[in-house]
Order: sequence, then structure tokens, then C-alpha cells
Amino acid sequence: MSEPHEPIPQEMIDAITKTFVISHADDPDDRLARALVYNAGRLAWRMREAGLTTEYKTSVSDVVTAADRAAEGFVAGALRALRPDDGLLGEEGAASPSASGRVWVIDPVDGTYNFTTGSDYWCSALALVDGDPDEVADDRGGRLLLGAVHRPAMGYTWFGGPDHPTTRDDRRLTVPDVAAGDTCLGGYLRPADMTVPAVRDPWVACVEQFATWRMLGAASVDLGDVADGHTGCWLQASVKSWDWLPGKALVEGAGGVCRRVTAAGRQWSVAGAPTAVDAVVDTLTRHS
Repeated sequence: MSEPHEPIPQEMIDAITKTFVISHADDPDDRLARALVYNAGRLAWRMREAGLTTEYKTSVSDVVTAADRAAEGFVAGALRALRPDDGLLGEEGAASPSASGRVWVIDPVDGTYNFTTGSDYWCSALALVDGDPDEVADDRGGRLLLGAVHRPAMGYTWFGGPDHPTTRDDRRLTVPDVAAGDTCLGGYLRPADMTVPAVRDPWVACVEQFATWRMLGAASVDLGDVADGHTGCWLQASVKSWDWLPGKALVEGAGGVCRRVTAAGRQWSVAGAPTAVDAVVDTLTRHS
């Protein structure tokens, strides 16, 4: 990465947002969602190339940059102008109440640690729900309408949802049904959890069923790869709604399944091929 520079002035973010709003005033939700993540991702990419300072939230791996805030500010500003009755929930603090019952859930830079180290494994993501985002994430109520994810380094844009067949750059995707032993498991487990037997043991019991496994650090990219059929299953504990809902929409729109299970005092999110997901859920249930 380049040496840190001053962040983009708010006036410039406002100008970018105003231009976007004019250009996308008549967009339906699907087109708007794709345009938002594409432009948020490109904005973050340009800011990284210019140089950024990393700030730490709770740990060395829990970080935020001016690019996260600028990208979220752009998305939130555009949605407040174009969908004023809808609510907002953003990872970096964007929040607006919903008059319509609908809420846009925003993750401006998913995989921020990767982003700050120069890795290309990150994305901009969002989801649209009808109802409370946490209830939708848990399948306790409301409805997941759509998700969109843009990975700038590859130029990919995934879009889909339960009522929208998932695509990557307009190519239809289908999750193939595979057994755990014939595919790869993606996901993440915090290093500290590896020292806690109650968490480590169910994780290991799940992982050992798979042919191989990967931990790459950006949930929405991981879940896009599940929708693509590149990864057969995905598993992670204690996943926030903005890390879960965009990818959940993609997986479900591609014919995969998504489940949440409580085991070892943690809530685990599982997504992927039906047979592989069933194997993971059964294993977690035995450890609950």
C-alpha cells in the first residue's frame, strides 16, 4: 500500500453521491444494489491506492480505515436520497429508521484486514431485507429480499436472493449438491477460540469431514464462492448480520441452503450444498 494521505474530503464524497443519485434515480432495487456495491468498491480501491491509515477497533485484526467510512457514507447517502422510506444498518455506524419496513444492510469493505495489508480478497456488500435484519438473519421473521457483492480486484459482481436467481456478472449460478468429503469447507475461527475446547472441538469435528478447508477472511467473498460452486460449504461462529445477509442471499438464490445452529455457547452460521450443510448441522447439534 502507498503511504497514508489525507482522506477524501467530505465535499468530494457528497459530489460523488450526488452524481450517482442523478444517474440512478429510476433504477429498480436490483440494478441499484449492483451499482451501489460496484461504486463503493471502486471508491475504496482508489482510496487504498492513494494511501490509508489503519485504525484498530478491538484487536490487530479488527480494523477500520477512512475508505470503510467513505464507502459506507456514499452508500448511505445515495440510499437516503433514492429510498428515503427505507432503513439503513451499516457496519461503520450508518443507521436510519425504516418507514417502509425495509432495511438496507451495508458492509462497505468486507475483509478490512485483508484490505489494509494489500490483499485482493475483500469486497463491498449489501443486502435488502423486509423486517428486522437480525431476525431475518436468524430466520425468525421478516424476509431476505436480495444481496449484492462486488469484488474489485476480480471485477466480479454477484447478485441474487431467494426470489432472484443468483448471477455473477449476469451468468446464472447453481450450487451443486456435494457430500462434505468431496468438497472444500470455507469459513473462519478466531485464533483465541482454538484454545477453548468447547468451541474448538465442534469446529474440528466439522472440518475433519471435508476434503480440505480454507480461511481467507472475507465472509461475503467466501459465500460468493459458495454460490459459484467453488466451495461446497461455509462455517463460522458469531457472524454479524452485515457479514451474513449479503452472502446468504447469494447462496439461497443459487439453490444452496443456509442454517444457523447454537452449539458450545456460540451461534454458528452454515451455508452451502444441502448434503454438506446437513453433515455440519448434525455435527454441531451433537455438540450443543
